[in-house]
Order: sequence, then structure tokens, then C-alpha cells
Amino acid sequence: MASSTRPAPRPGRGAVSNPAGRFEKTRAEAVDDGWGSLEEELPKLPTVVQPAPCRTLISRNKSPDLPFELSINPYRGCEHGCIYCYARPSHAYWDLSPGLDFETRLFYKPDAAQLLRKELAAPGYRCSPITIGANTDPYQPIEREYGITRSILEVLVDCRHPFSIITKGTLIERDIDLLARAARDGLVHAFVSITTLDDALKRRLEPRAASPAARLRVIRTLHDAGVPSGVMVAPVIPVLTDAELERILHAAAEAGARTAGYVLLRLPYEIKDLFEEWLAEHEPLKAKHVLSRLSEMRGGRRNDPRWGHRMRGEGEYAELLRKRFTTACAKAGLSPRDGFRYNMDSFRPPRTGPGQLELF
Repeated sequence: MASSTRPAPRPGRGAVSNPAGRFEKTRAEAVDDGWGSLEEELPKLPTVVQPAPCRTLISRNKSPDLPFELSINPYRGCEHGCIYCYARPSHAYWDLSPGLDFETRLFYKPDAAQLLRKELAAPGYRCSPITIGANTDPYQPIEREYGITRSILEVLVDCRHPFSIITKGTLIERDIDLLARAARDGLVHAFVSITTLDDALKRRLEPRAASPAARLRVIRTLHDAGVPSGVMVAPVIPVLTDAELERILHAAAEAGARTAGYVLLRLPYEIKDLFEEWLAEHEPLKAKHVLSRLSEMRGGRRNDPRWGHRMRGEGEYAELLRKRFTTACAKAGLSPRDGFRYNMDSFRPPRTGPGQLELF
């Protein structure tokens, strides 16, 4: 039976509630038992981490909206707790809630490095840049203890395989040694996601992610180490964060970013209700305006899953946003996200068995 929590914000958590996933057959609802239990202080909600063995590590993408074919996600769920995260609905496949479960019931892939070596060594493998963190953040807080992301980087760097990273965490600075090695061979491009420069808004939107200043510092650290980096203004939330677009791009360029991209807020499946609940709790005076403007950019709906539309939206305001982004990038000297060119010629498959010798 699905767990239920009363609609009240938890300190350090993004979702207000923990609704059942869409595949669950039962629903739970908190009711007043006459003893004032609904008025009691909510218990602390701990983070629970479990291993999630898997048979393959590399995911293959066929979406024309994304500039990559291959991706790796070291973790399922994400402790950063970003309320808008489009990966939240994936927790429903495990009979867990896309709400609080997504940020407190986490899974790691303990055999990631071994699986990666096996897949890269397969006779039919075709080298293509791998994106790390396309779904959940590879540098969320639990990476400090489990180190799955670093183990993946070690394999890719040893094999001279091209890759990109997307994160809003500062732990990427720990792996500067590996990233700098890859950068010398033209194998890596790192992206830092920045949604807002407003600390107070960040704490509500992304409660356990790094501060805006810390993310700009990460871009500077990457730049100083010779690692090509970019900024992802994602998501752009109408009314709440869209006015910051130019300032974010300018600040990122000043820190050393070379490329940039943006994504309009997406609200697929359960995220629609979770985000509306969050607005009612944290931005009640702006809630109707946010949703109205978003619907205007989504053809009258909260979400538009169509390829070619889901990342950018449509209509007059979406076109204005696109023009603002293009103009701001030109002024800041930022290139398009998909303009980076990887070195594809230096890949060397790993050895997977004993007794094998390298010729060169």
C-alpha cells in the first residue's frame, strides 16, 4: 500500500506530498482520527539508499530533441529534491512515489564500472559521446559516499571515450583530475545547470542542490582546469525565473562557460500535480500566472510531449524567449550547446578478460 503524508512542506525536501505512482493499484489518504494526529509535528524524513543491480548500464536515446544517443545514470532518484525534475515519474515504475519517495528512496548501481567495461568491449559497440546525468544528477550528495560516478569516469578516461556531464552539484570538483586528463584529448564537455540566481528561491525549488554562487564557482574551477564547460538554464519557469535568463548567461560566461542551452519547464505525468501543489504552498500569489503562462506556451495544456515542442514550447512568448536566449548568448560569447565537437578517434576498447595483451 502506498505511503501517505499530509500536505505540509518538509524541511530540506522539495515535494510537499508523497502521492502514489500511476501504476499502483491502491491509494492512501491521511484522515483525521479525532486525536489531533494531523496537527502533530511531522517526523524527520531520512534518506534511504539501496543497491540496484542491473544487466546493462548504457541507455540509448532516439529522441530528436536531445543532442546525444547514449547516456548513463549512476543513480535512481535524486536527493537534490528539485520539484520540477522530469525524472520523478520514473520512480512509479518501482511502485514508489514520484513525490517524497523520489528524493528519499534512492538507488545506486554498485557494478556500474564492470558493466561499462563489458559494454564498451562488445564487438558491435560503436563509439558515441555518452552523457552522464541525463536523468538524475550524478553528483548528488550520496556520490560522496558511493563514488559510482567517479568509477564510471575512470573507465571512460582509461578508454579515451568521449563523454559529457550535467550537474548542479559541486562534488564534480573532486574529479577535476580525471576531467582535466580527458579534456587534454578533447573527450569531455561539462554542463552546470543553473535555474536561478536567487538564493531564497533556489532553497525552495532545489532544496539540497548547490547554491547559485557555488555553481558559478564550479564553472570557474572547470575553466581554470582546462575543462570545456557550459551552462544549462534549465528549466526556465515562466514568471518565476524567466526574467533571469540574461543574468544567468552573463554570469556563467564571466565564470568561464563556453556554451549554453535552455529548456522550458516540462510537467509530464505526476509532476503536473506535484508542481501545482508546490506553487500553492510556496508561491500562492504567482501560481495562477505561472500556470496560465505555461499553458499559453504549451498549446493550452500543462505539458506538451511532442518532439520539437516539448523543450521549447510554442507561441509568441516561447518565440520571445528563444530570441532573448539567442541575443544574450551572442552578447556573452556563448556558443550553442550542441556546437562542441568531441575527439572520436582515440577510443580504445577495454580489456575484459585475463590473458589478453595490448598490441599498442
